[in-house]
Amino acid sequence: MYRYNDFDNAFVRERIRQFRAQVQRRIVGNLTEDEFKPLRLMNGLYLQLHAYMLRVAIPYGTLNAQKMRQLALIATRWDKGYGHFTTRQNIQYNWPKLSDVPDILEDLAVVQMHAIQTSGNTIRNVTADHFAGAAADEIEDPRPYAELIRQWSTDHPEFQFLPRKFKIAVTGSPHDRAVTRAHDIGLRMVRNGAGETGFEVIIGGGLGRTPIMGKVLRGFLPARDLLPYLEAIVSVYNLLGRRDNKYKARIKITVREHGIEAIRQRVETDFVLRRNSFAGADQALLNDIQNSFRPPVFIDAPVNSFDVARKNDPDFDMWVKTNLTGHKHPGYAIVTISLKTPGGTPGDATAQQMQVMAELAERNGHDELRVSHEQNIILPHIHKSHVPDVYNALHAVGLATANIGLVSDIIACPGMDYCALATARSIPIAQEIAARINELKLERDIGPLKIKISGCINACGHHHLGHIGILGLDRAGVENYQITLGGEATENAQLGERAGPGFAAREIVPAIERLIHAYLARRKNPSETFLETYRRLGLEPFKVALYGEGRTRHAA
Repeated sequence: MYRYNDFDNAFVRERIRQFRAQVQRRIVGNLTEDEFKPLRLMNGLYLQLHAYMLRVAIPYGTLNAQKMRQLALIATRWDKGYGHFTTRQNIQYNWPKLSDVPDILEDLAVVQMHAIQTSGNTIRNVTADHFAGAAADEIEDPRPYAELIRQWSTDHPEFQFLPRKFKIAVTGSPHDRAVTRAHDIGLRMVRNGAGETGFEVIIGGGLGRTPIMGKVLRGFLPARDLLPYLEAIVSVYNLLGRRDNKYKARIKITVREHGIEAIRQRVETDFVLRRNSFAGADQALLNDIQNSFRPPVFIDAPVNSFDVARKNDPDFDMWVKTNLTGHKHPGYAIVTISLKTPGGTPGDATAQQMQVMAELAERNGHDELRVSHEQNIILPHIHKSHVPDVYNALHAVGLATANIGLVSDIIACPGMDYCALATARSIPIAQEIAARINELKLERDIGPLKIKISGCINACGHHHLGHIGILGLDRAGVENYQITLGGEATENAQLGERAGPGFAAREIVPAIERLIHAYLARRKNPSETFLETYRRLGLEPFKVALYGEGRTRHAA
């Protein structure tokens, strides 16, 4: 894990000092809210429906026990005892008092954390594969490159006032767990014919009101050229991106309006000019950063206790089947902790739960945790002999839900319960769906099925990429929920197809239930997933399930 140097510490402390003075000016009335807005956004502070919200950066989703404990302390001291983990691998506090925010930032700085560039029209928190450094299929740990990008982009003088916000995701595995095709820039680590490591560079992806899958700009970019090439992309966007209409300001619209070939020509020309200006400084910095990401010293020990526990405890065995993933070291497992207990708020964790996760990371997990873009927490390095103890500790605080990748593992934005932009509720819908599936006792039979819910067209819940996506809208003052089907967020990323007219809030859970029963009735066998069945049969039979025979033509 990267540790701040003297420059990092001084930079963060100076930003806090400046913001403390700006907050004080706002409180005494020397700044209006409009004048204060750009200042607070530079420091991750939003004004939501009921209160301010502070979004804290967790670069590429990586934490240690000290950081997680501090997040728990902040939740207790300055908020209402919990935090909300987001699809950007960040954490949000929904109830801080404005006067307390500088003190919260001071508490974050103690453990080398901040809220810089988690909002505003700048390069946001860089995200990465949440299994990075542990995944069995990984070409190389992408986090050193993500850290390199973070340092390059933080307070970059050319890119602090871009046409719109800008998001970068990095993965080091062939199986894409970072949703790279839905980002402004997606970086997929690949090898060329000579065995050299580099990146497939994807640009122009994004969801929101105009969902577009990114296009490949470069099939292979040598790793040594990463920063000047990124700088060329963002520079071209900064010049061409529209500023007359914020809804057409993202790079996805720039690529669509100018064409990928024209953008490629401009980027390649700009890259040639910028490459020499780095003069190897980027590679020297990368070498220093890579030393911070050396793998832990893995232990070799028998795993008999793990096998015995699976045989003797059916609940533990069920949890192992869903929540554990293969590790690059044969004696280890990657443990995903579900923050999706049926009836709870997806992504929320209490201060007590954060403390327990920190203790487990420190005691059993080589002091590493990750936040996933699916709003769960990862213990990436757990020796199998420790897994039963980890499970028991999680079970004691309500964190042993065995549902990763299943129906109740729902991604949901905060929706109209918190967000000032939302037009419908997301959290209650997610809770009601999970509760209904729990009543039906069908989750295991259904198998892998990803439901994603957004409370407005900004798509923070990634509904476009859900096997079943739900978009909440306002229709003449009434909440209305549209359904999309067939989305996917992997290396085969695909936007879902709208099924037809939306449903009232009271109708949406029965509609989802009808879809599930239609899948169960039509799958070839129990091993055929919902997505596979949908791809085989197409939309029509699912439209019939939603709207009834004879209404599907109208439903289109």
